[in-house]
Amino acid sequence: MGTTAAAKAEPDGYTLLLGLNGSMAVNPSLFSKLPYDPIRDFTPVAMLADYPFVVVVNKELPVRSIADLIELAKSKPGELNYGSAGNGTGQHLSSELFKMMTGTNLAHVPYRSAQAVYSDVISGRVPVFFDNISGALALVQSDKVRAIGVTTQARSPVLPDVPTVAETVPGFEYHTWFGLWAPRKTPRPVVEKINTEVGRALGSPAVTTSIRAAAGEPATMPLADMEPFVAAEIAKWADVITRAGVKMD
Repeated sequence: MGTTAAAKAEPDGYTLLLGLNGSMAVNPSLFSKLPYDPIRDFTPVAMLADYPFVVVVNKELPVRSIADLIELAKSKPGELNYGSAGNGTGQHLSSELFKMMTGTNLAHVPYRSAQAVYSDVISGRVPVFFDNISGALALVQSDKVRAIGVTTQARSPVLPDVPTVAETVPGFEYHTWFGLWAPRKTPRPVVEKINTEVGRALGSPAVTTSIRAAAGEPATMPLADMEPFVAAEIAKWADVITRAGVKMD
């Protein structure tokens, strides 16, 4: 509802949308009657931050790396479960992307919350989970679950010893990204002014520290790259959603 309201707001620079990959790149394929179009209805203003996921597994699972997970999954097609906080979530779609890129067959078990998934990851009932690092970090550090892969192209500063999934599966990438958008006809000088101020804020130690405290990184994407990036993300997740047969209607 908020995204739709922002799309219909006056294009005067006083109404901005805090959008993320779910609303701006995934929803167009999840919902057949979405009341807004991320490209047609919005003007990019600034990227804000990126938050990686991490692949965690049950401590008793004989898996210590992404390569081990792929090998085990291929030896037991359809028998190894992974959890998510629901259909169409980042936890669900990142796992489906992994399956497609590795030729594995993991069984999806949707829950109502990440906390419920972790209970079963720890017990071993659902031994695999792709989740936000911020949600997994305390359990990893307390040795309740094992982290085997970070889903961004670069390793995470908060888990520097955990390899990226892409080190084993070239090209694999999933991250939650946040940015600002304005209604489509917002004047360019207004957009550029806000973009400059956002860049200044992202460069401040207080903002950087706050983002990194949640295991994220400030975004560095030039304004001109935002719309092509979102278009590419829409296409990427449309392919995953179509092939996985995911629908929310």
